Amino acid sequence: MADPRAESEPLLSRARGGSGRDCPAGSPACRGVPVGPGAEARRALRFDQAVVFIEDAIQYRSIHHRVDASSLRLYRWYYSDVCQWVLSLTIFLILSLAFIETPSSLTSTSDVRYRSAPWDPPCGLTEGVEVLCLLVFVADVTVKSYLVGWAEFWKNLWLLAYLLVLVVSLLDWLVSLSLLCQEPLRIRRLLRPFFLMQNSSMMKKTLKCVRRSLPEMASVLLLLALHLCVFTMFGMLLFTREKQDDGQDRERLTYFRNLPQALTSLLVLLTTANNPDVMIPAYSKNRAYAIFFIVFTLIGSLFLMNLLTAIIYNQFRGYLMKSLQTSLLRRRLGTRAAYEVLSSLTAEEEAHPQRVGVKPQDFLQVLQKVQLDSSHKQAIVEEVRSYGDDVLSADEFQKFFHEFDRRVIKEPPPQPEYRSPFLRSAQFLFGHRYFDYLGNLVALGNLVSICVSAALGRAGEPPSVLALQAFLVKDADVLPTDRDDFVLGILNCVFILYYLLEMLLKVFALGLWGYLFFPSNVFDGLLTVVLLWGRALESVAVTSAALGGGRGWLRLCPVATAELFWLVSAAGRPETLGLLSLWDMARLVNMLIVFRFLRVIPSMKLMAVVASTILDLIKNMRAFGGILVVVYYVFAIIGISLFRGVVVAPGNSSLAPANSSAPCGSFEQLEYWANNFDDFAAALITLWNVMVVNNWQVFLDAYRRYAGPWSKVYFVLWWLVSSVIWVSLFLALILENFLHKWDRRSHLQSLAGAPEVPYQMTVELLFRDDLEEPTEEELVEKLRHHPHLRLGR
Repeated sequence: MADPRAESEPLLSRARGGSGRDCPAGSPACRGVPVGPGAEARRALRFDQAVVFIEDAIQYRSIHHRVDASSLRLYRWYYSDVCQWVLSLTIFLILSLAFIETPSSLTSTSDVRYRSAPWDPPCGLTEGVEVLCLLVFVADVTVKSYLVGWAEFWKNLWLLAYLLVLVVSLLDWLVSLSLLCQEPLRIRRLLRPFFLMQNSSMMKKTLKCVRRSLPEMASVLLLLALHLCVFTMFGMLLFTREKQDDGQDRERLTYFRNLPQALTSLLVLLTTANNPDVMIPAYSKNRAYAIFFIVFTLIGSLFLMNLLTAIIYNQFRGYLMKSLQTSLLRRRLGTRAAYEVLSSLTAEEEAHPQRVGVKPQDFLQVLQKVQLDSSHKQAIVEEVRSYGDDVLSADEFQKFFHEFDRRVIKEPPPQPEYRSPFLRSAQFLFGHRYFDYLGNLVALGNLVSICVSAALGRAGEPPSVLALQAFLVKDADVLPTDRDDFVLGILNCVFILYYLLEMLLKVFALGLWGYLFFPSNVFDGLLTVVLLWGRALESVAVTSAALGGGRGWLRLCPVATAELFWLVSAAGRPETLGLLSLWDMARLVNMLIVFRFLRVIPSMKLMAVVASTILDLIKNMRAFGGILVVVYYVFAIIGISLFRGVVVAPGNSSLAPANSSAPCGSFEQLEYWANNFDDFAAALITLWNVMVVNNWQVFLDAYRRYAGPWSKVYFVLWWLVSSVIWVSLFLALILENFLHKWDRRSHLQSLAGAPEVPYQMTVELLFRDDLEEPTEEELVEKLRHHPHLRLGR
């Protein structure tokens, strides 16, 4: 067992020697301790503390938690992969309940004209799953509160909010059961996204950045509102009634009927969704009226909206850098705490240490217990071993963990070694970058053959199979027996055989693991296998349909195994012309030939920069995507509460006219009936369509008629949050990522010829060069104020 005094007595009771100073002779810090069970327990505790502190540094976690033996075991168990996986699964389950619980989204369509009655789960089914999730969250907040200590718990606003959300959710759950699940409003559904936010530190940082950027955004939004009001007044005065049926009157009746209608028309014009429709009636009467709309668009869309984007980008970048500076401080503080713990162990074990620091063998033992990826761990181990038996100072100890700030660079496996000079020459030839260029040229030729075959189809005959890859829908009703694709089918087969030969030669040159190391090779190999199989199935379809036609046997290409496929499937001839017929499946698979042409992207520098930026965005979109999920979830739940059932099928209400009598361009005439808030899935799609702002004036008008004029407030708020704020944040991330890659495009030299070296870019590394290293005094002062780790100075 651990020493019970481990939490009460000073953990590090020696003079600090961060720079490697000699320990004064005769000082208490130089005295050895008796060897026994207590000493072994203290040594094990120091090791466990160092392990946890290093893992905290790796994950940017705070070190302000309990550090006794039992708490450390609980801490590591809580942050283990299993526990975090269970917590993530619980968050996913409780968020997914919105698709199942009333109103259920388990219907084939959301169109009010064709939608069947949805399945409503019995009372208690989803509530039972929900209460299990809530109990997991109760355990989560309990463990977190215990580990940080109750004093720190009352200072942590996120933990307090966590507890409050759980209390409200459990009370609302009890109300639901008491009312037999018939309550009109479930408050806890609005609170569910909080569980996602509190589990992500990056989402918390992003939300904090948005909150602190609101004052600057509010100033531009106020200027934007003033711009709208001024031009609305001008429009109301400019397009007044003069005489019946002139251009001004049609403009007024359509877009400037009253103040709310005029304000809505210009707000939509701000997003250019109704341009030039809003201008046409007046412009048809007089050219000069175009000046009003052009000036409004120039000031609003091209100046104020872009200014708002620039402010959001600037403020977001500034506050995000401050948050990342805090993360860097956490990393350095964690590694420094590990150093202090291990160096105190050195001072306790040696009666007269020559230098104060960390023994390399102690550090290596700690490192073996740390949960760290093998590449980083191996790099640190090699550096530590290079020091021999010298004691590590604080600066030397800290430099080892600079490996965390470097990109993860993976070295390709060694190539196979051949004794024969001929095989070595062949290996050099087929492993050279020019062999990749040849493959790109062949892929280009394959693509050109598809386009040429589509353009040169003979009159009166359907396009060939290759042309069908570009025009899949054009001849979907043409029977396979009516197709003449013999020559082009042979060409297609030749290309596929070259792809297969190229794959085998690369495996020969690089080895199997070397071939699979590069993502581009995996991409090519998978497509080659799928294309080969698809071509065999296509040959089966053609031969089975021809059944003894003049050249049907040649359609199998030189692939002898295709005859076996034909024998196996001869009993089931693909004569049915449906989506699932064998012929259609073969056509769809063959479209991958066009997709395979994407292999040329890494060979072009600028295109490679753009492609790598997109890939890095996908990898680092958890925080920003999580914020979007939260916003979508909350607005969808609010939309269901406000607009559920207001959109009815045509003929069931006087507000829903038949399509034939609906005005052109209206909700009814465009048949937007599937865009409603009758269930959670339909609400998400409706919000997406509004966020894109294409034709979003149709939604504004329809819900104004169905639900009332106040519905515009909901949609305008959604536009501001999604299309303005979140899209601007997303744009900021794209700009930073692209500029970072562009400034370091020297790393892309491998994409132009030499074998590519994949590396990973994170949000922390994106701003790493702009962050400042914390000072020695700052780290020591932070450690002095640790609530559970006492430093004797």
